[in-house]
Amino acid sequence: MPERLHVHSRGPVTEIVFDNPPINIYDVATRDALCDVLGAVIADANTRVVVYRAEGDHFSAGADLREFGTAPSLFAMRDARWGRDVWGILRSVPVAMIASMHGNAVGFGFELALQCDYRIVADDCIVALPEERIGMIPAGGATQTLGRVAGTSAALHAILTSDRIPAVDALRRGFVDEVVPRAELAARTDARAATIAARPPAAVRAAKALVWAALDQPITEGLAREADLAASLRA
Repeated sequence: MPERLHVHSRGPVTEIVFDNPPINIYDVATRDALCDVLGAVIADANTRVVVYRAEGDHFSAGADLREFGTAPSLFAMRDARWGRDVWGILRSVPVAMIASMHGNAVGFGFELALQCDYRIVADDCIVALPEERIGMIPAGGATQTLGRVAGTSAALHAILTSDRIPAVDALRRGFVDEVVPRAELAARTDARAATIAARPPAAVRAAKALVWAALDQPITEGLAREADLAASLRA
C-alpha cells in the first residue's frame, strides 16, 4: 500500500503532507498513519511547529464513505471512522499547528484545520462540512471546534446548510486566518511557521495551552493558571 503521508523535518518545523491521490480522501490507512506520526511529534522535543499540507489539487475531499458503506457490521463501521482517536491526539499536540490548505478542504480536511492554531488558505480553497446532507454530523470535532473558533451562529450555519464556502467568505466568517494567492501559499506558510518557531518554545506552548483551555473554564481559573505559567516562565 502506498504511503498516505510524508513527513519532512526542517529544523524545528515538522511538515506532514497528505498524499492519497487523487483528492486526498481520509481513510483508515491515513488515520492510522496520522496517529503514528502525531505520536512521534508529541515525543519529539525538537519540534516547535507542525505544518499540514497536501499534494495534488486538493487538501482533502473528506472521509472515504465506502469504508463504512461496505462495512460488515456496525462495529466495523465504527472502527473505520473512530477506531483510533486521532482527534484526541491532535488536541494533545503541545506545539503550534498550522493548516496550509488549497482546493477542497471538505469534511475531514476542514475538521483537521479547525484543530490547528492557525489556518492559511489559498484563494482557490473551498471549505465545507457536508455530513448533514447524508444524514450524518461532522464527528471529527467540528461540532465542538467551529463554534469556539468562529461563534455559534457561524458554526450552525456552516454545519446545517453544508454550504461550500469560498476562501474569502471563510475569512470573513472567521473560519480561516489568512488568504493568499495559490502561488504564494507555500512561501507564506513557511514564513509564518519560521516566525513561530523562532519564538521561545516554552512561551509558545504555554500560550497555546492557556488560550485553548480558556474556552472550557471560568475566567477566574484561567487567570490563575495564566499567572502560574507566567511565573514559571519568568523563573
